[in-house]
Amino acid sequence: MPSARRAALRHLHDPGTGAPIDEGLVLRFDARASVTGEPLVELQVHGSRAVLRDLEAVLARLDGVRAAEPGEFTRRAFQNGRLDLDAVEGLGDLLAAETTLQRQAALAMMGGRLGRDIARWSHALTRLAAQVEAQLDFSDEGDVASDAGPAFERACADIADEMGAALARPPAHRLRDGVRVAIGGPPNAGKSTLFNAILGREAAIVSPHAGTTRDVIEASVAIDGMPFLFSDSAGLREAADEIERIGIDRATKLIGEADILLWLGEEEVPARDHGHVIRLKAKADLTAGEGTIGGLAVSAVTGQGMDTLVATLTRLAGDLLPRPGDYALSERQCGALGRAESAVRGAGQHRDEILIGECLRQALVALDELTGRITTEAVLDEIFSGFCIGK
Repeated sequence: MPSARRAALRHLHDPGTGAPIDEGLVLRFDARASVTGEPLVELQVHGSRAVLRDLEAVLARLDGVRAAEPGEFTRRAFQNGRLDLDAVEGLGDLLAAETTLQRQAALAMMGGRLGRDIARWSHALTRLAAQVEAQLDFSDEGDVASDAGPAFERACADIADEMGAALARPPAHRLRDGVRVAIGGPPNAGKSTLFNAILGREAAIVSPHAGTTRDVIEASVAIDGMPFLFSDSAGLREAADEIERIGIDRATKLIGEADILLWLGEEEVPARDHGHVIRLKAKADLTAGEGTIGGLAVSAVTGQGMDTLVATLTRLAGDLLPRPGDYALSERQCGALGRAESAVRGAGQHRDEILIGECLRQALVALDELTGRITTEAVLDEIFSGFCIGK
């Protein structure tokens, strides 16, 4: 074996038969310097299927050696204190990243941006909790303040406001799934043609016959490093049959849930609770000067207005996605941080030291859930289940 942390060229043989398998680099790491916190040997070999198959077969015959389960290396790193749970989730996001923005947000989480915020909040809350405990235990001593007063309330409010600002950031699910852009309008408005033009491929069937698109068609695409999920749907009209009615119902639901709606046609835009609407005058190459509505004139055939449309989409998406270098919270992380924020605000509003102390304890427990100091095996199983074998 080579010296620790030094790569050495070695010939690899079957220990049973002595037959050569490959030659490659062997690296050895002591427990204190390995990613998992355990002694580790890394083999860098040629990547052919024959080499990997034969090498894995030889290793599997050795006593005490087995294939790692999905995420097992990272799970051991977490259990041995090498990674906090937020860094683990950042690594999972990095492995799944398909766009530049997804990669940047994953690196921010993996690099400990959230962990540093949690450490700062935990330190501040621990100091406040110590003040409360001192008041409870030593209230008869003259050097212990009898009431934290406005300063204590302000400290709690400042911490809760910071947590609230983190919670207000764009969530991880939108970064992971993409900004949802729905293309809606009446039949034959040019929705499918526009859909294909944005994607740069024939993903939807285009026909002059009304009702051609019966179901929702979705496709993911990255624009300027931002993830988008575009959806083409049935034209909104009175359904001609049961199948079209189902498609129109799905289209209506899609339009209501989309982050951005591209609306084609002169009809009124359906009511929506959230999101942006971009009105388009499609088929600009055929309808120049026609129509009574405003909106951006675009043509998927000539390209007119397409650059402006894409620029508008990326500008709006920039407000819906994390900024480069910011982390994005998962649903689990939002839940834990939300409980911590609520508990800290409660601590600043109560007057009874026992209730204040309990609120601070709950906040610290919630922060420990974020880092993984307190968590359940079921949560860990869910997090690590999505990792590949090599991690």
